[in-house]
Amino acid sequence: MIVFDLKCYDRGHVFEGWFGSSAEYEKQRAEGMISCPICGDSQVRKAVMSPAIGPKSSQRQSASPSQPLPAQDAESHAVSLSNASATTEMAKMQALISALAETQARILEKSEWVGRTFADRARAMHYGDEPHKQIHGEVATEEARALLEEGVEVAPLPLPVIPPEFQN
Repeated sequence: MIVFDLKCYDRGHVFEGWFGSSAEYEKQRAEGMISCPICGDSQVRKAVMSPAIGPKSSQRQSASPSQPLPAQDAESHAVSLSNASATTEMAKMQALISALAETQARILEKSEWVGRTFADRARAMHYGDEPHKQIHGEVATEEARALLEEGVEVAPLPLPVIPPEFQN
């Protein structure tokens, strides 16, 4: 699993994307499967990321309030965790994301992964050509919009899903 900070071209929104590999990111980007969760722009690119390098074992000390962590670039919409209040809020946010992930996992337990056949299968169910059941898969933003315009009930998953063929 690899995580990239991504940025949309139109408005410069920065968001996070999780992929099975760099090749999977490139494949999804080329097929227009990645879109900005804020504005829906499907023209995205990797944003500048700082490497995740831990301190030397001789330098492992907790950060003190007098030495705040550096603030991110203003376009990234990040927050500097320079005080206990912000750290507490971040912990609350992480708990909410964990709860969301657990809820999504419970929902997907009853859902069938259909991969890139999602749009065709959703349409077939909508028009009565296939029995209704809960499915999830991959679809380009434009195709998802087309499904909605046809009256097919679809919704984006709030968190990325690892396709079964990429799971350990």
